Amino acid sequence: MTFFPLNIKDYESPKREYEEDVAVLEDQSFENKLVVYNDDVNTFDYVISCLVEICGHTLEQAEQCTMLIHYKGKCRVKTGSLEKLLPMHQKLLSRSLTSEIE
Repeated sequence: MTFFPLNIKDYESPKREYEEDVAVLEDQSFENKLVVYNDDVNTFDYVISCLVEICGHTLEQAEQCTMLIHYKGKCRVKTGSLEKLLPMHQKLLSRSLTSEIE
């Protein structure tokens, strides 16, 4: 059995190199956000069907957004360019949903 000399300083602060995969998120702070607000008029089913039809949500996405709208008062339902969100915003308004582009 061979023993190597152990230096306490090396043990307390090891100098090892680690390889890490770092996920880089794109800066989305300049994207516009389409927000839908809660109201006391429209039913859950109606809001869900509008989000599926107008925003292209899956049923699960629309249900989650609708729950957030109800319990939090609002939900960001879509992000993207103004050209993409403006027609969705106008359709939501025409369906008596309260929305805004931030």
